[in-house]
Amino acid sequence: MNDFTYRFIPGTGDRTLLLLHGTGGHENDLLPLGRAIDPDASLLSPRGKVLENGAPRFFRRLAEGVFDEKDVVARAHELANFVSVAAKKHGFDQNTLVAIGYSNGANIASAMMLLGLLKFRRAILFRPMVPLSHPPDASLENCAVLLCGGYLDPIATPDQVSALAELLRDRKADVEVRIQKSGHELTDVDVEAARDWLAASAIA
Repeated sequence: MNDFTYRFIPGTGDRTLLLLHGTGGHENDLLPLGRAIDPDASLLSPRGKVLENGAPRFFRRLAEGVFDEKDVVARAHELANFVSVAAKKHGFDQNTLVAIGYSNGANIASAMMLLGLLKFRRAILFRPMVPLSHPPDASLENCAVLLCGGYLDPIATPDQVSALAELLRDRKADVEVRIQKSGHELTDVDVEAARDWLAASAIA
């Protein structure tokens, strides 16, 4: 499985959540979040393979907020391949896959989308940034995305979240933006917003 350390937990529903942690997280971090958003879904949660001072990430960065875009592209391809292999191994339908990422995990998820590597029907990105300065013009038609930012976030600023929303909309994604009264940390309001949004935008 491309040497990814990961967890897969089968669910009783048709949907599978791809859980992508933030910097310093691991494959168990977002399991409770996944269960809170969709109690019936299967959960696929890999650990990022890049280490920054011992902290797992999904791609390298050159400084805070400055991404190694060549590495972003390479790691996005690697992760998309892992998901495809995992789908065959564990028997889930990639058409029901929902990407749920936080911070660095949200950024690798949006990179996979912008590069046209995985056709997510739904994606929930918490505290995301623009991962690529000149992404290709891949169509994201039939993809719905919820972006959750924080008014006081010094990293994934509201301007960054808005810029990502514009990129996704330019590629025909259906994007909803929620900016919470918080910083970079996740809040209960984020979880409630994600759960309600996913339930309201059930995959046809």
